[in-house]
Amino acid sequence: MNQVNLIGRLTRDPELVETKGGTAICNLRLALDRRNRDDGAVFVDVKAFEGQARACGDHLSKGRQVAVTGRLELDEWEAKDGSGKRSRLYLIGERVQFLARANHNGDDRQQEPASQEPTGAQGAATDEHLPS
Repeated sequence: MNQVNLIGRLTRDPELVETKGGTAICNLRLALDRRNRDDGAVFVDVKAFEGQARACGDHLSKGRQVAVTGRLELDEWEAKDGSGKRSRLYLIGERVQFLARANHNGDDRQQEPASQEPTGAQGAATDEHLPS
């Protein structure tokens, strides 16, 4: 089984791109707190596709808390300088839920969570699931 559930905050604004073939891809980077907050954070790259990607690109921004359910993927390649193999582990975000927004004092307890859930085979978003 390859299923991962994460909750974290976006470290930067989402990057929405469209391939030459017309596929929408949104790149996200999450910071996940460790058990001991003094130990810093763990950073995870996430890729969302199509409707999920468009919703993330349109409605998320740096600092926003999200919950992501997806699967791990591994990219492997040879370094251009010939120094050997490289690899990168990342998460394919199959479902991205929009949680509390960050406010100026860092306290998000009073924020109402909003959720964006995929519908249909490609995870297309509908207006009723998007945060206001």
